[in-house]
Amino acid sequence: MATTVGIRPACEALNVPRASYYRYQQRATSVVEAAPRPRPARALSGTEQENVLARLHEERFQDRSPAAVYATLLDEGHYHCSIRTMYRLLEQRGESRERRDQLTHPPYQKPELLATAPNQLWSWDITKLLGRAKWTYFYLYVILDVFSRYVTGWMVAPRESAELAKRLIEDSCAKQSIQPGQLTVHADRGSAMTSKPVAFLMADLGVTKTHSRPYVSDDNPYSESQFRTLKYRPEFPDRFGSIQDARAFCLRFFPWYNDEHRHSALGLMTPAMVHYDQAPLVRRQRQAVLDAAYRAHPERFVRKAPRAPELQQEVWINKPPDSAEKSQ
Repeated sequence: MATTVGIRPACEALNVPRASYYRYQQRATSVVEAAPRPRPARALSGTEQENVLARLHEERFQDRSPAAVYATLLDEGHYHCSIRTMYRLLEQRGESRERRDQLTHPPYQKPELLATAPNQLWSWDITKLLGRAKWTYFYLYVILDVFSRYVTGWMVAPRESAELAKRLIEDSCAKQSIQPGQLTVHADRGSAMTSKPVAFLMADLGVTKTHSRPYVSDDNPYSESQFRTLKYRPEFPDRFGSIQDARAFCLRFFPWYNDEHRHSALGLMTPAMVHYDQAPLVRRQRQAVLDAAYRAHPERFVRKAPRAPELQQEVWINKPPDSAEKSQ
């Protein structure tokens, strides 16, 4: 049709853009195989490439980078190719990964710890309290019962020390009458936590110790949460003037935390109520008050009769998946 009436009228009659027609014609008439790329005159021959690879594979160079190999060979009076060419030859062989020996970390098992009653599982940690001058700190040691969130022991010290940690743990176990085989103490991997004095003390007391995985803050969540509560108190200062000031603050804070703080995870009980088994009685009393309120004004409770918050039955650090999930 184009040969009879011309290209433009034919494209208009068929409603085809002329650009599309010319593009199709160019594709159809200019399909020519691309000529192979000529080999550059400066390229290494096959023998020279094998010689370079043989050098890179020498035992003395097996853990060294191509740049280091290049410099060593220059010092010995030999030049084979550029550093980039060495990388290119290694990449063609699939050998372009890190050549130096790499540090491999041992696999750390995820701690999965369960508490169903007080004094079964403790968590402890150390946090810094800012001093008056820049780069000065006081160190707050806190031992927390994971089930009840009750602080069983604390101490403010001028330094982080394994001996001080040992003394605090020993005193806390004595106050709570911990028996051999009863308690597990969890901590992160700080120097005081992994020290030999602390490990030997726990072995003598019959206490099991566990540690968080390196660089995993979620493995010690209860201590971190308690420190957040401490530092978000309205009266918590930006800096403490002295270690006596820090101790005075903690002397006010920890009685409030144990005996007055209504913890949302404990059914709005205080840690002391749960730790000393007062929570069931308190819950029954609360339920009696709610029942009386419902009998007096049932119209004020739209959906159902009010119930006091339930008490927790178990607390986990890293709860494992359900058996149903494991089977899938």
